[in-house]
Amino acid sequence: MSRVQLALNVSDIDAAVEFYAKLFDTEPAKRQPGYANFAITDPPLKLVLIENPVAPGGGVGGVLNHLGVEVATPEDVKEAIGRLSGEGLATEVEESTTCCFAVQDKVWTSDPDGAPWEIYTVLADAPTEIGLAGDGSCCASDVVEEVPASIRESSSRSSCC
Repeated sequence: MSRVQLALNVSDIDAAVEFYAKLFDTEPAKRQPGYANFAITDPPLKLVLIENPVAPGGGVGGVLNHLGVEVATPEDVKEAIGRLSGEGLATEVEESTTCCFAVQDKVWTSDPDGAPWEIYTVLADAPTEIGLAGDGSCCASDVVEEVPASIRESSSRSSCC
């Protein structure tokens, strides 16, 4: 089995464990003082949390832009919106938004240290002229005004970020 490991510094291990248990709908596989790890099946991920209250922004600082989980369909995004909201997490929904040169549906939430997480699906490639936010960052918060039905219904998907 292969999976990605993501190790994050967090300022409050209890708050982080509570958040990530809700985000990934699973409990930690191992929990020790100042430490927790999750063996997440879907998506395949080993998430390690290390309490480090002095790390700026929980270690996020200027190094990390955002984190995300790509799902297969807009219905999967809607399910995530309901689940996260039902768990009491603050969410921001974007439909047919342009990010990383792709048109996407997504929901955003942030962990207790402010690390932004998106759950998204790619609807289609975006035209180059609207591929990035005006400030050059990867993901734009501006919603594309009109997405042709042919793009929304397209079965071809590409990855983002």
